[in-house]
Formats: sequence, structure tokens, C-alpha cells
Amino acid sequence: MELNMRKAIIGIVSKHYATYKNDRADTFVRDEVKQAIFDNGAIAIAILPTDNEIKYIGDNWKEDLHGEEYENLISQVKLCDGIIFQGGAESDNYECIIAKYCYENNIPTLGICCGQNIIARAIGGTTYMIENPEKHMQMSKQYIHKIKIDKESIFYDIIKKEEIMVNSRHKRTIKDCPKLDKVGFCEDGYADVIESKDKDFYIGIRFHPESLYKIDENMNNIFKRLIETCNKNIKSNIKF
Repeated sequence: MELNMRKAIIGIVSKHYATYKNDRADTFVRDEVKQAIFDNGAIAIAILPTDNEIKYIGDNWKEDLHGEEYENLISQVKLCDGIIFQGGAESDNYECIIAKYCYENNIPTLGICCGQNIIARAIGGTTYMIENPEKHMQMSKQYIHKIKIDKESIFYDIIKKEEIMVNSRHKRTIKDCPKLDKVGFCEDGYADVIESKDKDFYIGIRFHPESLYKIDENMNNIFKRLIETCNKNIKSNIKF
């Protein structure tokens, strides 16, 4: 990083605990995601929902925040140079609102696991339950299966390998994503990596690099490239 250039600020979009109801809605940020950001030289902050109602969504969602609630949400995003959507059991409406804004404004964006669903759904993508969830829902942090990566993809330029090993703890996958390309596939044919070739960094991954980045350069390079992209925007004085 150049002398006197500020550190990139990465907003982690907080998620609701799936077991809580509207009368006791709490949100969380995963420590592993937060630490991966700090360890790669950036600043992590949480982006919080601006209403007090849990609105879990599927593929069909509505942009139903308006007025001050919407402005307060997007004002948090504008504090950031990049955005990360975490993994989790459910997706909430406000997450898709943020992802759509990020896509439309070319904000560097990483969607992890459930976050992959969010960044696809936000711009018209759909998802479905995989046929063999017991194989892919492995809570271990360790490697479960390999994925093959399209050599013409942005993700390949980050990893620079045609195959890597990944962990796996999920039950859904991407069906259609007309504005995104499927560029990484597991042995079952499911899309483990999606990306926009029209954006600087709009990538969704099905695995959890935050659990492996300390021991696996491939996983760390994902966070590293996200932050490098943010640093380039800071240097160019790009505002969102």
C-alpha cells in the first residue's frame, strides 16, 4: 500500500440468526470473515439492517425498503470500498437490496455460500436444493472435494489453477444467473463459483475460504484480490 493511502474498508453484511423471530431479532458477523479482512490489511465493519423485521426470502424478493430505511442502509454501504455477504442458513430481503446496489454501482463484492445465492438472486438469478445434501453439508473446515475452474474467468486469474480443493457446507446451488457466468464446478456439476465479467469484482463462491485462508494460499488470494481491487479504487478516488 502506498504511503499515506488509507486502508480499504470492507463492509460485512450482518445476518439474522435463523432461530430468532421478529420480537427478538439479532444479527451476527462471523469472526473468521472479519479476521480474514484484517489479516489482509483492510478494515472490517458491519452493515446492519435498518428495520426490525426479519424478511426471509427465496428467489422471488421485493425491494420493499423505502425512504429513510433505504437511505440508512445504502449510507452504510457508501462508507465501504467493498462488500462481503456471509454464509448462513437464510437470506433476508435487505441483503438482496444491498447486493443489487453493489452490482449497479460496480462495488467490489464477494458472496460466500449463502452469499452466493444473494448476489445471484439480487439480479434475477435462481437457486435450488441439491440432490445429495449430505455430501455437501459437511461442517468440517477441512477439504471435502475439488472444483474445476474456467481458465477464461476472473476467478482463474485470482487462483491461477485449474483445480483446487475446497470445503463444503451447503444445501443449495445456483440454477440460473443470466447476468453472471458459472466458472467453477464441483464433481457433481454444481456451480461453486459465479462471476460477472462486466464488473471489477462481483464473485460468488459456494465454499468457505474464511475457514482455510490461514493455511491455504488459494483461499487467502480471494480476500487479497478483493482488497487489492478496493485499493485501486481508492487510489483512483472512485466514489460509490
